[in-house]
Amino acid sequence: MSISATAVELTEFTTDDAFYAQPYVDIDEERDAPSKHRYIHGGFAGTANRFSAYLPPAGEYEGRFFQHITPVPESEHLATGLTGADDKIGFAFSSGAFFVETNGGGAIDLSKPQTDVDPTIGAYRANAAVAAVVKVIAQRVYGPHRTYGYAYGGSGGGFRTIACAENTRGVWDGFVPHVIGSPVALPNVFTVRMHAMRVLRNVLDDIVDQVEPGSLRHLGEGLSEEETAALEEVTRMGFNPAAWVGHNSMGTQAFGVLYRSLKAIDPTYFDDFWTQPGYLGADPTSSVHRDRVRFSASVEAVITRREAAASGLIPLPAGPSGGVDEAFKGPEQGEDVVVALRLDTSSAIDPMNAELRVESGDAEGSVALLQTVRDGIALVDFPELSPFLQQLRPGDRVEVDNSNFLAAQTYHRHQVPAPEFTVWDQFRDESGEPLFPQRPLLLGPLMAQGASGTLQSGDIAGKMIVVEARYDREAFAWQADWYAGKVREHRGADADEHLRVWMVDRAFHADVSGAELPTHTVSYLGVVHQALRQVAAWAEDGIEPASSTQYEVVDGQVRITSPHRPGGVQPIVSLTVDGSERAEVTVGEEVELGVSAATVDAQSRIVEVRWDLDDSGEFAVRSDVTATTEVDQSIRHSFSEAGTHFVSVKVTAQQHGDTETPFARVDNLARVRIVVR
Repeated sequence: MSISATAVELTEFTTDDAFYAQPYVDIDEERDAPSKHRYIHGGFAGTANRFSAYLPPAGEYEGRFFQHITPVPESEHLATGLTGADDKIGFAFSSGAFFVETNGGGAIDLSKPQTDVDPTIGAYRANAAVAAVVKVIAQRVYGPHRTYGYAYGGSGGGFRTIACAENTRGVWDGFVPHVIGSPVALPNVFTVRMHAMRVLRNVLDDIVDQVEPGSLRHLGEGLSEEETAALEEVTRMGFNPAAWVGHNSMGTQAFGVLYRSLKAIDPTYFDDFWTQPGYLGADPTSSVHRDRVRFSASVEAVITRREAAASGLIPLPAGPSGGVDEAFKGPEQGEDVVVALRLDTSSAIDPMNAELRVESGDAEGSVALLQTVRDGIALVDFPELSPFLQQLRPGDRVEVDNSNFLAAQTYHRHQVPAPEFTVWDQFRDESGEPLFPQRPLLLGPLMAQGASGTLQSGDIAGKMIVVEARYDREAFAWQADWYAGKVREHRGADADEHLRVWMVDRAFHADVSGAELPTHTVSYLGVVHQALRQVAAWAEDGIEPASSTQYEVVDGQVRITSPHRPGGVQPIVSLTVDGSERAEVTVGEEVELGVSAATVDAQSRIVEVRWDLDDSGEFAVRSDVTATTEVDQSIRHSFSEAGTHFVSVKVTAQQHGDTETPFARVDNLARVRIVVR
């Protein structure tokens, strides 16, 4: 296949969507970074929809494109700065594809409820129009050929990828939505975990120890009645207890954006919570009264992003990537943005999210959201969504009040949906009626429709592989199973000819290569890579992908039913210390650490085994391994200091046993506990 050097023309473009009837190209040039390619940028006249296409040399092109869909409409210029396994352009080229990204029809103002925006534009129409255009571009650049297209995205981008699969035909051939939600996900997955974080805040380290390997205590041991109830509630809603290992970094994630919509749609809830029977705030014995924080203060100083980063108050910001853990924050406006305030008064306890209302000065009447207030420092949540903070001056009066956030923490109890969503059974009586007063509207479907344009139906076109993370704290894993059920409703016995569900153990929500807690968790990015390649082979050549993970959902928890043949593409790994998951030894006494691992799909090969002997996350010790399907190895180690030590082993499989490529590498790990006397 040769590549054309002539300017791209779009005269052959046709569409049924009159809104996107006039595409154009305004940049068409050769580029050398991140590797040699042709870059084409364009849009649609009279609209805000823009796109970028990165086309490899003809010798690397195999007739397909990968189109990434961000959680919210963002930018068509996100991929160029990414490196390593995160390099979307490089991954596409290595897979015989050109890469496409869009701005989803135009960025939206996340500081306001999107009540006047047609949700179908960002959900699927803008991306579908671009997919149709790049097919024409591919014909002009590479010559006549069948151009296959594959859309993928996570979290909100998973909603939108599914919308593309359900609401279009003949546009894409396959889809890889990952860490997906359901029509009742929002805001409920956030509210229930916020409630648990507040009630359990003083015992979360104990809970982590209880779920770690080799613990002598069972989960929930030593908790109070209220703490036990909160742990059971969030677990039955779908939060994996093992995911509490990341409690220090959780925060509220995207809830600050959703909170604005909740207040706009259901404003009376917050008074009802504190005054009406059946709501937690009306119970005088509830700990919400102990944790309610309301105080007025004067601003002593405003703190910019530059100052906050220099002092260690916040980490240095990374550039936007369209990732699932940062897209909802909106674009960062620079180092001079106010991100925190120093107040002359604080509270005895951290309010754990609050409203900050400005009571005097140029910004009087404005409201910002706070992450924390500690030692007089009020850290702002989503500072870009509160530009009035730039107007604050020393001496301005503010009020800090967490009353509404406390109320929001149990909103899910008053949002009991249809019986198919069984995690809400804990809030139903024996006859199926709600135990608590219900709000006039179910917010989940309204919010989901804002993301996907329509509610998920399961009526998909093409082939689909859903990738779900079992440690996901923002999109509980049972939702992938719920969606598989919707597909089965439409496809019946033929569902397996169109859908796979791959569960990834020990993975959080983030779609980046680096694991947040490397001795506890792994990235699922390599699984997404494999899913895209396998869904392409499925659509183009009829090559069956790896089977779905074998699991069941019990009380909101996804349990693997066949540990030795789990399905999916993640290797299985086990680790023992002196034959068990726990050993007790003396200082200097050697233990034997044994790892057993195996691939679970026909293509993958184990290419790396690395040990972390000091729980540092460095995995500095590497075992010799050639590309293989099974590993059984052991090493010996001793500890020079008394205390409780953990050892981790990480096993990496790659789709074709390639030891050099950063792409399609899938990790799993295991841990053991050694108590040294």
